[in-house]
Amino acid sequence: MNKETGAILVLSGPSGAGKSTLLQEVIHDIGECYFSISTTTRPIRDGESNGVHYHFVSEEEFKQDIEEDMFLEHAYVHGNYYGTSIKPVKRALKAGKLVIFDIDVQGNTVVTNRLGDITTSVFISPPTLSELKKRLEARETDKQEVIDRRIKMAKKEIQRISEYDFLIINDNLQEAADVLRIIAKAARMKVPGNQINEFVQKWEDID
Repeated sequence: MNKETGAILVLSGPSGAGKSTLLQEVIHDIGECYFSISTTTRPIRDGESNGVHYHFVSEEEFKQDIEEDMFLEHAYVHGNYYGTSIKPVKRALKAGKLVIFDIDVQGNTVVTNRLGDITTSVFISPPTLSELKKRLEARETDKQEVIDRRIKMAKKEIQRISEYDFLIINDNLQEAADVLRIIAKAARMKVPGNQINEFVQKWEDID
């Protein structure tokens, strides 16, 4: 990977697809990286820690950060705001790290539009909608109305898979993890457009 710019790996997919579990399986095998922690207005859940799973803030604080252009991307999902602070991302890229985002399809669009030449995107999905419903109910962390909203959203998200570079069907955890390791290593090799142009100019420079 180019040490001057770093690279970005976007992970998206329905809630319950297993993105976090997959990432835990591969995180120690893909080299130096920075996991971008999102900021959210949703309530903290049992077992979560502020600054580890999310930066938990009030809606008023979030809207203030929007006004001050502090987010690389932000979205309103399932009745709450989610966003990615831009400062730590810039620091990690400058250090040559692989920056990993766990964001929704709206966030992927924004990141790709702004940083597409160093971004590799992956959509992670369970094999079927029925399996997704089963996983969401098994978590026992959300009320039925929240689960219903997540399923409704998943039906919309699945229609946008073509916007991603890769699709991982998370049916077998180990097989899915093997694929994600390969993609993460390939993402590190992506060269930004300005460096490609510089190479071409030097390559054509005949003494």
